[in-house]
Amino acid sequence: MRRSSPLLLVLLALTACTSVLPGDPGPGVRLEKRGPAGAVPQGLERFYGQEIGWGGCSAYADSTTTRALYRDRPSLECARVEVPLDYAAPEGETIRIGVLRRPATGDRIGSLLLNPGGPGASGMEAAVSLVPQVLSSEIGARFDLVGFDPRGVGASEPRVRCLSDAERDEERLDVDVDASPEGVAETERENQEYAGKCAENTSAEFLANLGTRDVVKDLDVLRSALGDEKLSYVGYSYGTHIGAVYAETFPANVRAMVLDGAVDPAQDEGDSLVAQGAGFQQAFEEFAAWCAGRPDCALGTDPAKAAQAFRDLTRPLIEEPVAVQGRKLSYNDAITGVVQALYSSQLWEPLNTGLTELKAGQGQTLLLLADTYYGRDADGRYSAITDAFTAIQCVDSPRDTDRAELAEVARRYRAAAPFLDDGTPPVGVLDVCAFWPVPVTAVPSPTAKPAGLPPVLVISTTGDPATPYDAGVSLARVLGGGLLTYEGEQHTVYLQGVECVDSVGTGYLVGLALPPEGARC
Repeated sequence: MRRSSPLLLVLLALTACTSVLPGDPGPGVRLEKRGPAGAVPQGLERFYGQEIGWGGCSAYADSTTTRALYRDRPSLECARVEVPLDYAAPEGETIRIGVLRRPATGDRIGSLLLNPGGPGASGMEAAVSLVPQVLSSEIGARFDLVGFDPRGVGASEPRVRCLSDAERDEERLDVDVDASPEGVAETERENQEYAGKCAENTSAEFLANLGTRDVVKDLDVLRSALGDEKLSYVGYSYGTHIGAVYAETFPANVRAMVLDGAVDPAQDEGDSLVAQGAGFQQAFEEFAAWCAGRPDCALGTDPAKAAQAFRDLTRPLIEEPVAVQGRKLSYNDAITGVVQALYSSQLWEPLNTGLTELKAGQGQTLLLLADTYYGRDADGRYSAITDAFTAIQCVDSPRDTDRAELAEVARRYRAAAPFLDDGTPPVGVLDVCAFWPVPVTAVPSPTAKPAGLPPVLVISTTGDPATPYDAGVSLARVLGGGLLTYEGEQHTVYLQGVECVDSVGTGYLVGLALPPEGARC
């Protein structure tokens, strides 16, 4: 479910604050007070009604990628909003949520907040990437487009930090396919060490308050501080889980929600993983069919033999990585680069290029795709996306320590995605979360429409590899919302240039009218 865009790196220390907007806001910062608006929980009034100091966005960039995104964009405003570290103790330590806004240009309805998924992806960067799509659209005219970096992510302070950049490079070379008892023990030892480094480099108190339970409360603070009585929201991938939990927690505070690329609220972790494997297998087969029609296809002209050709091409990397300009392409990175490319048919061309290079003993394109997945910039600095993904997952999901069950899930996953079979027997290995230093804080997704929730719109893509189509059908049913089916091969689609989908989604956000039952694009 992880999706898109490099984030920032440096872990900042937690600090106690006595006021919501501490100190001099600084030159070029404009103070704005629009809240409190709408419902305000008792004891949180100072957060819901805080002033926000808006200024330029360059100070929020800490990588070559983000600096390029924010450069020369005078229409963008950035700020940080104060929230409690622990909502059970709002008088205690506070943290800050990074926020980016592109103001409406016409008859403003309010703010449109968005989350691009992950967990761990930057909503600020996602908002910047969507600006070209909304410049001349009704969304850009009627809404302030607002991206926020969830706690622990991107420009929010502090950030999750587990590994250094050098440690992350080294970790990517560690294949961990030894299925022997000794190999399993070694992998579990490494997972335990990783969890320990997360606790060492990010405080346990912060890790304990990092999950979706807390993100949806931050989202409600943002709603009010931005001056909106009701929330208008677009969530992609894991962002649909944020939306569903918000709907369960604050149903009366919702104005409109577009949930695109749904996480199925009815599936357990094992079933969800297997379903995702089947989704990537479907995407691989679509790629193989496309590739087979080309004279330069790296996997040959017979799609039925593509999976075996792929395994034959990638498995040698387990024993011998490929040298790439002072680095190495490992088996893990090759698989990660392929998975990155399978998120969208627009990346099939570079995927074929990468596989063709691998046949020639080269790995630059697949390594670049893997770098994109992990948020590694050209200077060798990593975003926090991988560490944040793990930290959020470990407090959001039940922990499975039954090795027999884990082995069965591994077997089912290989059966669902045979192109990813590394050739070793499936075994049950305790993952990082089994050793996580703080307890699970998950808030269940709704199992029925929350009382008082207005109609929401779910968009689901028939060929989505990461969040399969049926998950969207399930979420729409649970929330009692409308469903728009998109026939395509990609992960999420709204505001990505598909006119039919954009028209339906925008019409709903502006006018609150759902499409007719059975609507398809």
